[in-house]
Amino acid sequence: MAMIRRTRARRGMLPVAVLAVLAAGCGTQQPGGTADAYRRSHPTPTGMATPSTPVDLPCPGESATPTPLPTADTSGSAAPGDHYAENHGFRVPFPLHGRRRCDGLAAVGRIEAALEPLRERGDFAPEHTRSALTGLGYPAGKVRSYENGPTGVGFLIEVDASPLLCVEGTMNPGSTRAESFGGYPDHSGCETPSGGH
Repeated sequence: MAMIRRTRARRGMLPVAVLAVLAAGCGTQQPGGTADAYRRSHPTPTGMATPSTPVDLPCPGESATPTPLPTADTSGSAAPGDHYAENHGFRVPFPLHGRRRCDGLAAVGRIEAALEPLRERGDFAPEHTRSALTGLGYPAGKVRSYENGPTGVGFLIEVDASPLLCVEGTMNPGSTRAESFGGYPDHSGCETPSGGH
């Protein structure tokens, strides 16, 4: 019999607790009250604060106006519901800013200069490219080179790990190109992440 009374008491407490919560939320606000005065003296912001874009000063050997950063192409006529760019944003590398950008540009210059003699000779063997890059002092474990078509080679170098600085590029009969970046979101290392959402 004692068991039945406890259960009934618990059942009776639930409606009382719900009623107390609902009653606590009720009330009226008088115009000219302290809350109203606070709102007048401290207006709510009209827009979201956005982080400022870092200012990149010219690096040694660079013109006074740095090249603008590439932006995502939003002019395409994507179907409503096409979330390709959104779902693959993790594959867009981080740009470098400030001193790291200058370090990246310097590394790109050294790498392109070291590979230019190979390009002029028509030597597109991945092992020779890797040898030229390790000859610059990059650890062999941080340098990757691979065949990029019949007359081309691609390469990827982790120049520095903290903070991450990567250089990726290609070499073919027409040119040697390299770009520096700061890794990828949701991923450690310089390799382009695979997968998707």
